[in-house]
Amino acid sequence: MAAAGWVQPARMGAYSEHLRPRLHTFALKEKLTGEVRGRVCAGLSGDVLEIGIGSALNQPHLPPAVAGVWAVEPSATAIRLGAERRAASAIPVVIAGDDAQSLPFPDDRFDAALCTWVLCGIPDPGRALAEIARVLRPGGTLHFVEHGLAPDPRTVTWQRRGNRINRAIAGCVLDNDVASLLDASPLTVTRMSTFYEKGAPKPAGYMYEGSAVA
Repeated sequence: MAAAGWVQPARMGAYSEHLRPRLHTFALKEKLTGEVRGRVCAGLSGDVLEIGIGSALNQPHLPPAVAGVWAVEPSATAIRLGAERRAASAIPVVIAGDDAQSLPFPDDRFDAALCTWVLCGIPDPGRALAEIARVLRPGGTLHFVEHGLAPDPRTVTWQRRGNRINRAIAGCVLDNDVASLLDASPLTVTRMSTFYEKGAPKPAGYMYEGSAVA
Protein backbone atom coordinates (compact mmCIF):
# COMPACT_ATOMS: atom_id res chain seq x y z
CA MET A 1 0.00 0.00 0.00
CA ALA A 2 2.70 2.43 -0.89
CA ALA A 3 1.76 6.02 -1.54
CA ALA A 4 3.39 5.72 -4.92
CA GLY A 5 5.43 3.24 -6.94
CA TRP A 6 8.69 5.16 -6.50
CA VAL A 7 9.68 4.91 -10.13
CA GLN A 8 10.91 8.08 -11.78
CA PRO A 9 7.85 9.79 -13.33
CA ALA A 10 9.21 9.68 -16.89
CA ARG A 11 9.31 5.87 -16.71
CA MET A 12 5.84 5.34 -15.30
CA GLY A 13 3.34 3.50 -17.46
CA ALA A 14 -0.31 4.44 -17.79
CA TYR A 15 -1.43 2.11 -15.01
CA SER A 16 1.30 3.21 -12.58
CA GLU A 17 0.79 6.87 -13.27
CA HIS A 18 -2.99 7.17 -13.60
CA LEU A 19 -4.73 4.19 -11.97
CA ARG A 20 -2.43 3.13 -9.12
CA PRO A 21 -2.65 6.49 -7.28
CA ARG A 22 -6.43 6.19 -7.33
CA LEU A 23 -6.19 2.64 -5.98
CA HIS A 24 -3.98 3.88 -3.14
CA THR A 25 -6.35 6.72 -2.34
CA PHE A 26 -9.24 4.27 -2.11
CA ALA A 27 -7.37 1.56 -0.19
CA LEU A 28 -5.97 4.07 2.32
CA LYS A 29 -9.05 6.25 2.64
CA GLU A 30 -9.92 8.13 5.82
CA LYS A 31 -12.52 5.63 7.02
CA LEU A 32 -9.90 2.87 7.12
CA THR A 33 -6.75 4.73 8.13
CA GLY A 34 -7.83 7.97 9.78
CA GLU A 35 -7.34 6.76 13.35
CA VAL A 36 -3.81 5.54 12.63
CA ARG A 37 -2.93 8.72 10.73
CA GLY A 38 -4.09 10.79 13.67
CA ARG A 39 -1.80 8.91 16.04
CA VAL A 40 1.20 9.06 13.70
CA CYS A 41 0.85 12.78 12.96
CA ALA A 42 0.40 13.73 16.62
CA GLY A 43 3.36 15.66 17.96
CA LEU A 44 4.69 16.86 14.61
CA SER A 45 5.91 20.46 14.66
CA GLY A 46 8.03 22.94 12.74
CA ASP A 47 9.21 22.22 9.21
CA VAL A 48 8.17 18.70 8.23
CA LEU A 49 9.43 16.49 5.42
CA GLU A 50 6.76 14.11 4.11
CA ILE A 51 7.93 11.13 2.09
CA GLY A 52 5.23 10.00 -0.33
CA ILE A 53 2.54 12.58 0.29
CA GLY A 54 0.38 10.87 -2.33
CA SER A 55 -3.09 12.44 -2.42
CA ALA A 56 -2.48 14.31 0.86
CA LEU A 57 -4.49 11.98 3.09
CA ASN A 58 -2.35 13.00 6.08
CA GLN A 59 -3.07 16.69 5.61
CA PRO A 60 -6.22 16.90 7.79
CA HIS A 61 -4.35 15.19 10.63
CA LEU A 62 -1.39 17.57 10.82
CA PRO A 63 -1.32 19.50 14.12
CA PRO A 64 -1.28 23.33 14.10
CA ALA A 65 2.33 23.31 15.35
CA VAL A 66 3.45 22.23 11.85
CA ALA A 67 4.79 25.33 10.10
CA GLY A 68 4.94 23.75 6.65
CA VAL A 69 5.35 20.50 4.74
CA TRP A 70 7.98 19.79 2.10
CA ALA A 71 6.70 16.80 0.17
CA VAL A 72 8.45 14.19 -1.94
CA GLU A 73 6.14 12.42 -4.39
CA PRO A 74 6.87 10.85 -7.81
CA SER A 75 3.27 10.65 -9.07
CA ALA A 76 1.86 13.73 -10.76
CA THR A 77 -1.60 12.13 -10.64
CA ALA A 78 -1.41 11.65 -6.87
CA ILE A 79 -0.39 15.28 -6.49
CA ARG A 80 -3.41 16.37 -8.53
CA LEU A 81 -5.71 14.12 -6.49
CA GLY A 82 -4.49 15.81 -3.31
CA ALA A 83 -4.91 19.38 -4.50
CA GLU A 84 -8.24 19.94 -2.74
CA ARG A 85 -6.99 18.59 0.59
CA ARG A 86 -3.86 20.72 0.43
CA ALA A 87 -5.89 23.80 -0.46
CA ALA A 88 -8.29 23.21 2.45
CA SER A 89 -5.44 23.10 4.96
CA ALA A 90 -3.94 26.09 6.75
CA ILE A 91 -0.54 24.37 6.59
CA PRO A 92 1.36 25.16 3.39
CA VAL A 93 2.77 22.33 1.28
CA VAL A 94 5.71 22.55 -1.11
CA ILE A 95 6.07 19.69 -3.60
CA ALA A 96 9.84 19.61 -3.51
CA GLY A 97 11.05 16.36 -5.05
CA ASP A 98 10.20 12.97 -6.53
CA ASP A 99 12.85 10.56 -5.21
CA ALA A 100 13.18 9.67 -1.52
CA GLN A 101 16.49 7.98 -2.23
CA SER A 102 18.11 11.29 -3.19
CA LEU A 103 16.54 14.20 -1.33
CA PRO A 104 17.16 17.72 -2.68
CA PHE A 105 17.70 19.28 0.75
CA PRO A 106 20.72 20.29 2.81
CA ASP A 107 21.78 18.46 5.96
CA ASP A 108 19.84 19.19 9.18
CA ARG A 109 17.05 20.96 7.28
CA PHE A 110 13.91 19.59 8.97
CA ASP A 111 12.45 19.39 12.45
CA ALA A 112 10.50 16.21 11.70
CA ALA A 113 9.64 13.74 8.96
CA LEU A 114 6.51 11.76 8.16
CA CYS A 115 6.31 8.42 6.36
CA THR A 116 3.02 6.50 6.05
CA TRP A 117 2.77 3.27 4.04
CA VAL A 118 5.63 4.27 1.75
CA LEU A 119 8.84 2.30 2.45
CA CYS A 120 7.32 -0.85 0.93
CA GLY A 121 7.36 0.76 -2.52
CA ILE A 122 10.83 2.36 -2.51
CA PRO A 123 13.44 0.28 -4.37
CA ASP A 124 16.10 0.97 -1.72
CA PRO A 125 14.29 1.82 1.54
CA GLY A 126 17.53 1.72 3.50
CA ARG A 127 18.95 4.50 1.35
CA ALA A 128 15.75 6.51 1.82
CA LEU A 129 16.00 6.18 5.62
CA ALA A 130 19.63 7.31 5.47
CA GLU A 131 18.55 10.34 3.47
CA ILE A 132 15.79 11.13 5.97
CA ALA A 133 18.32 10.93 8.79
CA ARG A 134 20.65 13.25 6.89
CA VAL A 135 18.11 16.02 6.42
CA LEU A 136 16.68 15.84 9.95
CA ARG A 137 18.27 18.15 12.50
CA PRO A 138 19.92 16.41 15.46
CA GLY A 139 17.06 15.30 17.69
CA GLY A 140 14.54 15.57 14.85
CA THR A 141 11.98 12.76 14.67
CA LEU A 142 10.59 10.49 11.99
CA HIS A 143 6.95 9.53 12.56
CA PHE A 144 6.00 6.39 10.65
CA VAL A 145 3.50 3.64 10.00
CA GLU A 146 4.40 0.91 7.54
CA HIS A 147 3.12 -2.53 6.67
CA GLY A 148 5.62 -5.34 6.40
CA LEU A 149 7.06 -8.64 7.50
CA ALA A 150 4.66 -10.58 9.73
CA PRO A 151 5.79 -12.51 12.82
CA ASP A 152 4.22 -15.86 11.96
CA PRO A 153 5.71 -18.15 9.28
CA ARG A 154 2.39 -19.00 7.64
CA THR A 155 1.61 -15.36 6.91
CA VAL A 156 5.18 -14.74 5.74
CA THR A 157 4.76 -17.58 3.24
CA TRP A 158 1.68 -15.88 1.82
CA GLN A 159 3.44 -12.51 1.80
CA ARG A 160 6.26 -13.93 -0.32
CA ARG A 161 3.87 -15.75 -2.60
CA GLY A 162 1.91 -12.55 -3.08
CA ASN A 163 4.83 -10.21 -3.66
CA ARG A 164 4.88 -10.51 -7.43
CA ILE A 165 1.21 -9.70 -7.97
CA ASN A 166 1.17 -7.06 -5.23
CA ARG A 167 4.19 -5.38 -6.79
CA ALA A 168 2.39 -5.31 -10.14
CA ILE A 169 -0.91 -4.00 -8.73
CA ALA A 170 0.05 -1.85 -5.75
CA GLY A 171 3.69 -1.15 -6.58
CA CYS A 172 5.09 -2.51 -3.33
CA VAL A 173 6.27 -5.61 -1.49
CA LEU A 174 4.43 -7.27 1.39
CA ASP A 175 7.39 -8.59 3.41
CA ASN A 176 9.48 -5.46 4.04
CA ASP A 177 11.40 -6.05 7.28
CA VAL A 178 10.66 -2.62 8.70
CA ALA A 179 12.25 -3.23 12.10
CA SER A 180 15.53 -4.40 10.56
CA LEU A 181 15.59 -1.51 8.11
CA LEU A 182 15.23 0.98 10.94
CA ASP A 183 17.82 -0.83 13.06
CA ALA A 184 20.30 -0.64 10.17
CA SER A 185 19.63 3.06 9.54
CA PRO A 186 21.26 6.06 11.24
CA LEU A 187 17.96 6.63 13.09
CA THR A 188 17.23 5.38 16.60
CA VAL A 189 13.77 3.96 17.21
CA THR A 190 12.21 5.52 20.31
CA ARG A 191 8.78 3.95 20.07
CA MET A 192 7.30 1.17 17.97
CA SER A 193 4.17 -0.92 18.21
CA THR A 194 3.23 -3.78 15.90
CA PHE A 195 -0.22 -5.13 15.16
CA TYR A 196 -2.47 -6.65 12.55
CA GLU A 197 -4.75 -3.99 11.11
CA LYS A 198 -8.34 -4.90 11.87
CA GLY A 199 -10.20 -6.07 8.78
CA ALA A 200 -7.14 -6.17 6.52
CA PRO A 201 -5.86 -9.38 4.90
CA LYS A 202 -3.06 -10.66 7.13
CA PRO A 203 -0.35 -10.67 4.42
CA ALA A 204 -0.93 -6.92 3.84
CA GLY A 205 -2.05 -6.02 7.33
CA TYR A 206 0.89 -6.34 9.71
CA MET A 207 1.77 -2.81 10.83
CA TYR A 208 4.79 -1.12 12.35
CA GLU A 209 3.89 2.21 13.94
CA GLY A 210 6.15 4.54 15.89
CA SER A 211 8.88 7.16 15.84
CA ALA A 212 12.64 7.35 15.49
CA VAL A 213 15.12 10.12 16.26
CA ALA A 214 18.06 11.41 14.23
